[in-house]
Amino acid sequence: MNEVRTLARQTAVYGLGTIVPRFLNYAIVAIFYTWFFTKAEYGILTELYAWMVILLIVLTYGMETGFFRFAQNSDNYEKVYSTSLISLFITSSLFVILTAIFIKPVSTLLKYSEHRDFVMMSAAIIAIDAFTAIPFARLRKENKPVVFSILKIANVVITVAAVLFLLLAAPGIWERSSGWFRKIYNPEYRVGYVFVANLIGSISTLLLLLPFIVKVKPVFDKALWNRMIVYSFPLLIAGLGGSLNEALDKVIMRRVLGDETGLATVGVYGAGYKIAVLMSLFIQMYRFAAEPFFFERAKRDNAKETYAFVMKYFVIAMLLVYLLLNLYIKGFQFIIGPVFRESLIVVPVVGMGYLLYGVYINHSIWYKLNDLTRYGIYITLAGAVITVMINIFLIPVYGYMASAWAHVASYSVMIILSFIFAAKHYRIDYKMLQLLPYFITAIAIVGFTRLFDYNSLAEELIINTILLVLFIVLAQVKDKTLTIFFKKT
Repeated sequence: MNEVRTLARQTAVYGLGTIVPRFLNYAIVAIFYTWFFTKAEYGILTELYAWMVILLIVLTYGMETGFFRFAQNSDNYEKVYSTSLISLFITSSLFVILTAIFIKPVSTLLKYSEHRDFVMMSAAIIAIDAFTAIPFARLRKENKPVVFSILKIANVVITVAAVLFLLLAAPGIWERSSGWFRKIYNPEYRVGYVFVANLIGSISTLLLLLPFIVKVKPVFDKALWNRMIVYSFPLLIAGLGGSLNEALDKVIMRRVLGDETGLATVGVYGAGYKIAVLMSLFIQMYRFAAEPFFFERAKRDNAKETYAFVMKYFVIAMLLVYLLLNLYIKGFQFIIGPVFRESLIVVPVVGMGYLLYGVYINHSIWYKLNDLTRYGIYITLAGAVITVMINIFLIPVYGYMASAWAHVASYSVMIILSFIFAAKHYRIDYKMLQLLPYFITAIAIVGFTRLFDYNSLAEELIINTILLVLFIVLAQVKDKTLTIFFKKT
């Protein structure tokens, strides 16, 4: 189907702005962090960035999807854009101001009373990223993935350059300096410079986006804003539930295990989790292309068939990524330092959780298209409850593996609920049972590679590659997957 190949091409281009910069971030910064910082120091980064994931959802409050929804049906596209932009500017500014005013109690609540500067910089990063979400959404809406990708890559390049300078080059300069540099740089600040570098990256992105911000005539339509909020607010709750599923395990882990032990455990878990997050990068670049794609196709007669077709090949493609990640884990393990590699055991579990999340993203389009976003609240809050319960009660028994399995349990429940609700309001026959052989085969392959006793690395690579090829052959024979993706339009 030509539409699927179109979506695949757009996804690949968005990947330049998602996979390439994120992989640079992981391949350079993640390696560096887990070799440079202690477990506890890396735990600080893991936990605070988990809070940032949660708060970014709060500060964007569903406006990205709201922008797509109302820009699609509105004759006044610029008014929708300007109203969204002004709304996020006001709320992001208020967030930074209130954090600065109440920095002492906020830092104490987060257990960072001795590092209020970390909290303040995190708040500034979140506010800037929330505000720039709408200009980036406009680039997606206007099918400008190349510009989108260039700006995303620039953000990571600047951030990585700042990290490497502040943590590698600057200490040497400080040693040799006797003047002003000794007054502004502190070699003991360490983790703090990661937040400084990320703030530099966020500010740089904001400056690069200014041409897409200042050229718009500032218009705030209150009536339009009210309609957008009614539509988007349930997406805030739904998105918050999703971010809780992704980030809350790190927050709970520290509090269940105690500050010192908890931070070290969070650091180890976060390192293994970071490898599994490579799965989420592919899902994220797909989502950037898929969301406007789904809205644009909604009015076509064959929309449901298209959605089902996309789901099938999305699952096959992501299972292939899942296998690549797990079959060649001996190579990916070098992304993190040796003391963190015990957490590699979480990669297959967390990776499967992300794959299930991708299935949910595909399926959840039904309530966005039909203005039934309240169902997103019910579904994702149910998933969040599962996440919280498993983490609180099972971390003391099973450690961070409980957190890994919580992802699988939570997203499984969300998928089931989404299918149940959709059956009454916007039923699509996804033929999910036909996809079960793929899931079973992929899980069996990964299970085999974990249990089989390889005699050498060469033998492992040969056998695992054969298993990967067998999966690809299955996909081609059963559903002509290669033909679909590589056939000329």
